[in-house]
Amino acid sequence: MPELGPYGREAALLNPERGAPGVRDSSIGGPLLWPADEPWPACSAPDGESSSGSPACPMVPVAQVFADDIPGPWWPDGVDLLQILWCPNEHWDAPPHQADVSPVVTLRWRRSADFRDVLENPPKPLRHYEFGYLPQPCVIKPEYLVDFPYHEELPETLQPKLERLVKETSPDGGDVITRVAGWKMGGWPTWHLTEPWAYRCEACEAEMRLLFTIASDSATDVVVGRWGDLRIFSCIADHRHPFEVDLH
Repeated sequence: MPELGPYGREAALLNPERGAPGVRDSSIGGPLLWPADEPWPACSAPDGESSSGSPACPMVPVAQVFADDIPGPWWPDGVDLLQILWCPNEHWDAPPHQADVSPVVTLRWRRSADFRDVLENPPKPLRHYEFGYLPQPCVIKPEYLVDFPYHEELPETLQPKLERLVKETSPDGGDVITRVAGWKMGGWPTWHLTEPWAYRCEACEAEMRLLFTIASDSATDVVVGRWGDLRIFSCIADHRHPFEVDLH
């Protein structure tokens, strides 16, 4: 179906497997390459375990990805390391750009060549939600693909043909062509709970695209929402602009 070509987006499935990653490995839930002189992030937003958000709760590592391991169009110039952390508590009235009833997320973009001294013993969370928000250490087994949208993101003239193609290539009923599921960098987001939503950067009004998908799965012990996905969208014009988090 060559008409789909213009809608393809590069993606990398991370396929986490339980392991013992180090600070210089790409990982889910593993140790981070963190500067010894940089404060570890903590969350002081009210959460389900502390209505005041006090004391501030140290965040926990969710993912660390090096550009050498997962190359792709999601890397801004001058950086080669992405780190994702979150507060392992539910926030019913989340701060701006965060998803309600979810952990609060923070990102760090870095140049790995800048590191000298590395933090050896990051602080542990003071409290955490009882289930699903403490990712277990996993190594990453990347799988590259071109991801495609489905239905509403496509012209109406293409939708019936794509539906037939999905059925013909998926005898067990699974869709292996569009919005491929799992821990993922890039690609297209799923929209199984709401109509598709186009995020715009509040700083510059540029398009925001899916940067990272955190998926519920048994390998990492992560469960978000009702066995759903937590997605991070970033500005395509400047990675330093505020990102957006939603839950599906």
